[in-house]
Amino acid sequence: MGHPATAAAAAADLPAHILIFPLPMQGHINSMLKLAELLCLSGLHVTMLLSDYTHRRLRRHADIESHFSRYSGFRVATISDGLPDDHPRAGERAMDIVMSLVKVGGSEFRRLIETTDALSDGGSRRRISCLIMDGVLSFAVPVAKEIGIPVIYFRTVGACSFWANYSFKEVIAAGEIPLKGKEEDKYSYASKPELDFPVTSVPGMEGYLRRRDLPAFCRVSDVNDAGFNTIITETRRTALSDGLILNTFEDLEGPILDQIRNQIPVVYSIGPLHCRLEKEATLPSSSFWEEDHGCMAWLDSQPDRSVLYVSFGSVTLLSKEELLEIWYGLVDSGQRFLWVMRPDSIVGGDGGSPSIPVELEKATKARGYMVGWVPQNKVLAHPSLGAFFTHSGWNSTLESIAAGIPMICWPYFADQMINSRFASEVWKVGLDIKDTCDRAIVEKTVRDVMEVRKDEFWERARQMAELAKKAVSEGGSSYLNLNRLIEFLKSSI
Repeated sequence: MGHPATAAAAAADLPAHILIFPLPMQGHINSMLKLAELLCLSGLHVTMLLSDYTHRRLRRHADIESHFSRYSGFRVATISDGLPDDHPRAGERAMDIVMSLVKVGGSEFRRLIETTDALSDGGSRRRISCLIMDGVLSFAVPVAKEIGIPVIYFRTVGACSFWANYSFKEVIAAGEIPLKGKEEDKYSYASKPELDFPVTSVPGMEGYLRRRDLPAFCRVSDVNDAGFNTIITETRRTALSDGLILNTFEDLEGPILDQIRNQIPVVYSIGPLHCRLEKEATLPSSSFWEEDHGCMAWLDSQPDRSVLYVSFGSVTLLSKEELLEIWYGLVDSGQRFLWVMRPDSIVGGDGGSPSIPVELEKATKARGYMVGWVPQNKVLAHPSLGAFFTHSGWNSTLESIAAGIPMICWPYFADQMINSRFASEVWKVGLDIKDTCDRAIVEKTVRDVMEVRKDEFWERARQMAELAKKAVSEGGSSYLNLNRLIEFLKSSI
């Protein structure tokens, strides 16, 4: 047995050990893996805590172990998310992941910590020195406090969405929600003029936020809805943490970040994370689906700025009617398009493949390319890209801004509603067509962004991309904030 003093000296030489725990969904893991790599590059030890289900998907399609094998201080631990393997984990049922973890996550996390000596790995790494927790989950915090380590929340949404969520109590008090009657479907919103009334109860957003732009958690018929209240409770708990990480940058969301700092003084705005990793010549894949790189050759054969990239992310589900309306709109616009359609993205009817009219098939063969999943950052960086028809998830929004690509925003749920409003009305890098799915609207919007107002949107997108690059460059706001975060983490041992 070694001398106690020798063991203590060896422990003192070990770097800080950070446990990162994302909500087990594609978009959340995407951001968290990028942060994990940046921390590894700074010499910290990192354990990434994934659900069993997401770990299997990442091993199959992203080869996570191979990519991170270059970092001796990185490893993965897993717990159950409490859902059966055949649960779809998509569409509006994605919220089931949050609700399940609220029930089982605390006991699962405690069991993990207690049965693995706090993930210390038998002495080759120190015990956990800090927990970076997804901001919609707080069940691990009591365990972290018991073992005496700081907790930093990472909200993988934008500052605009986080601040709106944080203000939900005030929105309720102002009578600006609930928004939904018991029998309404999502397209009933388009014909409700009261949803265009301004929202006055979210500080800093009074000039442009409408009721229809509030995060989709507000689209409930009862303010006591369990999912809605979970979001309120978890968001407010952020103020009790030792800090808040946001994947954004000051020149993009500075006024909203100032509002947040009135309630949570320690905020680390460190984005766009993927831009910082590109500077380090490494960008990990976090895909749950196999990426088809064949589309890159097709893009190579297209003229500059001529292709509309269409992708609605990892969770959006389309009905057959929505599919056809969007498809007709794309074809009728006369534009070239690259459309990502996940294998599990179409619902409705008999559950089989929809019957596609002959004219759509012919037009798509002539001007389009359909694919199951793509390396999105490579696609956005391609010179043939003219615009991005997006669901307005935060990762996609930020990646489009950083690439200087204008957007057509068709949000599906959650934070996407407010992201699309900011893209169109605050940053002015595209158009927002939320609450509609009509081929004529799609056709007109595509023409506006790709032809009629092309130069206007491209110039604005170029300006925003320059600001993003400046933020992560040496001396930039995100560069300095990441360094500040790393120093805090190193001091937590």
